[in-house]
Amino acid sequence: MPFQPRSAVPVIAMFALASCVAAPEPRQPPVIAAPAPAPAPIAPPPPLASDWNDWPVTPGTWRYAADSRGTRAMFGNGGDALVVLRCDRIERRMYLSRAGAVTAPLTVRTSSASRALAVQPTGGTLPYVAAALAVNDPLLDAMAFSRGRVALQQEGAPVLVVPSYAEIGRVIEDCRG
Repeated sequence: MPFQPRSAVPVIAMFALASCVAAPEPRQPPVIAAPAPAPAPIAPPPPLASDWNDWPVTPGTWRYAADSRGTRAMFGNGGDALVVLRCDRIERRMYLSRAGAVTAPLTVRTSSASRALAVQPTGGTLPYVAAALAVNDPLLDAMAFSRGRVALQQEGAPVLVVPSYAEIGRVIEDCRG
């Protein structure tokens, strides 16, 4: 059979197309994730103003509760209370507690009074320190009638500035009964 040029064209075209392969893509080096940036250091809190009435209020709210021993007002933001004012009807005593284990004197500031109180650890599973007050202590009235806020300071512990809400007075009146 003689060579027919027309029949060879499809064969040549087929070989030409088969040899047309896309050039391989250049290999990219593997992407290595950059290490996470180090967390920014926590800035120390800004210095407090010279007038304690200008200090920021600690976030939270007061709650009132009663139990078999008496009543209590607890200030906090959700979980455990930061400050507790408790009436122990059996002992006829008031206890002002704050969260923490610092045993330095607790200074209570109100709009009409300021006084340092000796504190003792409460011995509970969560660390608290407490000061005992007589039910007729004038500092309790100063806390209940303070203009808007009460500050609690202890060396080595954060300052707590709590609003002077009705729960404070309610617990005091419960104890004076």
